[in-house]
Amino acid sequence: MRLYKKELVDALQEQQKAADHGGIKLIEKVNPEEPGPGLIDPYELAIITKHWVGKEEGPGAGNSSATESPELALQTMRDNMGFPNRNLNTVEIHTRYEQLNFEGNEVGLWRYYPRKSMRQAGKPCLIFLHGGGFIGGSIYTLEHPCRLIAELADAVVFNIDYSLAPEKKFPNGFNDCFHAVKHIYDHAEEYGIDRSKIAVGGDSAGGNLTAAVAVKDRDLGLNMVALQVLIYPLVTFINEGVEGLKWDIKAFEIAEEQRSIIEPMLGLGRPSDEGKEDVPLGGLYFSDMKDAGSTYASPLLAEHRNLPGALCVGAEFDGLRIQTEFYGKKLSEAGVPVKTIRYKGCTHAFLDRLGFVPQAEDLCIEIASALKKL
Repeated sequence: MRLYKKELVDALQEQQKAADHGGIKLIEKVNPEEPGPGLIDPYELAIITKHWVGKEEGPGAGNSSATESPELALQTMRDNMGFPNRNLNTVEIHTRYEQLNFEGNEVGLWRYYPRKSMRQAGKPCLIFLHGGGFIGGSIYTLEHPCRLIAELADAVVFNIDYSLAPEKKFPNGFNDCFHAVKHIYDHAEEYGIDRSKIAVGGDSAGGNLTAAVAVKDRDLGLNMVALQVLIYPLVTFINEGVEGLKWDIKAFEIAEEQRSIIEPMLGLGRPSDEGKEDVPLGGLYFSDMKDAGSTYASPLLAEHRNLPGALCVGAEFDGLRIQTEFYGKKLSEAGVPVKTIRYKGCTHAFLDRLGFVPQAEDLCIEIASALKKL
């Protein structure tokens, strides 16, 4: 059951506005119930407020992990990721699981598809790579969105349980994802998939892995990926020397009455003094920080010509919005078909909140629509 009226989702579909922000062309989506410019969407704000009720700290404040052992701090970070979203399916969705081994790594493939059309071949496919800062996250957090997309697009949707750092550092997780895509492509007929209609998508760290998989697919000339779905992705760990990329707090319109809430949530993607993306998890992800400059770790640094078309999705109050929209611009300049969407009033990881915020459901509709056009 939704915690909002379905009419809000319809409005998000119908009342989109084309915008140009400094040469970055995109579609803005605004909840009709948004209270005004520079303010968090009311459904998002309700979640944030409820989360911090009874706690002395506010968003972005320190927590007990500062005094925990590294192992316990890591587990605390992992435990705090994700959001308990809702099942919005209206038809029966079958779920299948298989475990594969790639270069010694055990990788889980979860597969969802509508029962009513399970024997029909030639379906489009989405291979989803979950977020979690490369060190956490779970297929379970995005299971309901994946299942809904399977219904809306009458598609086969995979959810990949890839290796996480620091136990398995870069390039393990990336390699797992690439091998999973190759496996699904090679076995497309068995899965009832049209191999010319395979999309890869992911959120946050999963968006990074998605973009990197698309780059390697192009580099090897395999042409497995027909579409990349990049949901508030981290596309570079390196800001220094990237012409045109500038993280600036002034790029975010923030109402003064919510500044204390919004500003602490904008840290993702914010460069440090050394010019690197300010993600402390980078030390957990890489054995050698020089690897951060690899085009398979920072796909923004790659050549972008001849990459598959892209759906780039950003949230207004997400520090990674700068990278997301800049990457969409770079892809477009390289001749790649791109649709870039900015969800006004939203924060990072809003897709996790399916059933709680209308924008998450709208995004599932957007992804399904893109799949049906393949």
